[in-house]
Amino acid sequence: MKKKLIALLLAFAMVLSLAACGSSSSSSGDSDSSASGDSTAATTTTTDIKIGISIWSSTDVLGSLCADIINTAADALGVEVVFVDQGHVSEQVTASVETLCAAGCDAIIICNSADSEMTSAINTCDEYGTYLVQFFRIISEEDSPEVYQTAVNSNYYVGAVHEDEYGNGYTLMNLLLENGDRNICLEGWTVGDATFQQRWAGYQAALDDWNEANPDDQATMTDPVYANTSSEEGAQVTTSFINTYPDMDALIVAGGGGDPLVGSIGAIENLGLTGTIDVVSTDFLEDLGEQLESGGMFAESGGHFCDPLYAFLMAYQAVTGDLTVSSGEFGYEIEFPYVFVSSSEDYANYETYFVEDTPYTTDEILELATYDFDALKEAATSLSIEDVMERHAS
Repeated sequence: MKKKLIALLLAFAMVLSLAACGSSSSSSGDSDSSASGDSTAATTTTTDIKIGISIWSSTDVLGSLCADIINTAADALGVEVVFVDQGHVSEQVTASVETLCAAGCDAIIICNSADSEMTSAINTCDEYGTYLVQFFRIISEEDSPEVYQTAVNSNYYVGAVHEDEYGNGYTLMNLLLENGDRNICLEGWTVGDATFQQRWAGYQAALDDWNEANPDDQATMTDPVYANTSSEEGAQVTTSFINTYPDMDALIVAGGGGDPLVGSIGAIENLGLTGTIDVVSTDFLEDLGEQLESGGMFAESGGHFCDPLYAFLMAYQAVTGDLTVSSGEFGYEIEFPYVFVSSSEDYANYETYFVEDTPYTTDEILELATYDFDALKEAATSLSIEDVMERHAS
């Protein structure tokens, strides 16, 4: 009862925030919402479609890239968008869905922090008749069977766009092991987060496979210590690792939008250990090229900010009726590929085709919006640096 009251109060506060901000028009698509739960609308509308975005942060390294690509799509399609930043705090995640439904959204795309939040989110969307798509997340049938069944029973749960997190974790751990690192510390972001759990399983599987194949050359990994989504906590966790494990030679920062990684790199630099401790992570930094060159980073996976673009397109098609949604099945699923970089040269190509330019032009987004689901899925899973280079060759 207490949690429900808190959620309702948060939802009420967010509605007041929406009323205060109103719907703004923006040719640039910039978002200025904050992690405290403030929200902002972007783009003018040429249709009556309004899509809400429930995101941990629309202003950190990864979140701002997500917001930019969503706003680009919204401008192209003439859709009104409303962002609510929920900081991956469970009460705020569920309250954000109430807020966006109450604001009249026809569909919502959401990056939740735990499967448990999705029961409330799905039920709320069913009540309002609002379509719901997950991005960077998918409900685990094995770990959360009751939540999964709620999605199956829903008439408005569209599906999920997510990454191969197990494979992501497996690859990053192998990069460290093949480099000679043996004493590895693990920094997580939120306890119970489904995406982190999958990455962690990948790290552990790669470690177990290595140790089985190399009985005389064993490696270890600590249990995770959680930094949530702030750079301050990332710095604190990393400093504690260094003080506790003097033989530490590598750090995995599992993610968290990029901010915990910024704090961790800063802590290592302040202690004069840049290049001594190999750091791998997920969610590209803005200065990743420089960090790879200086030794601040050893390798990173990312480039997946187009994941919410495809979730947005699925939501749009559900509202327009081009994507059929009905109860009895779990929903549509797209597994998005990661880009891995381990040198400044690798990142230079990524920066050219994903950062300095957008992976999709306005015309390409308009074309994607006309695809059936199979074609949309094929386009998503084909995205790579090489794919963009070929499409945008002048």
